[in-house]
Amino acid sequence: MKASELKELSVEELGRKASELRENLFNLKIRRRAGTLESTSDVTKNKRDLARILTLLTLKNGDSKAQRKVAARKPAAPPAQPAAQQKDQP
Repeated sequence: MKASELKELSVEELGRKASELRENLFNLKIRRRAGTLESTSDVTKNKRDLARILTLLTLKNGDSKAQRKVAARKPAAPPAQPAAQQKDQP
């Protein structure tokens, strides 16, 4: 699936696609272990599609790890000490 096609989908549709791909990936892995999978490249393609969708969901939700860090960090910098006090401390 192309990224340009995925960008047009809503958050709900992306969530549905992600759950479908997870289920499909699970089934592919089972078939690979059982030895009935004809093309092992299907697993790789499925993983990449899932990663694309999860990345777009993160971008659309604005819920990236960096954004959470910035939101959690409050401007609580300690007040600057005068130079005389800094020299006395070990």
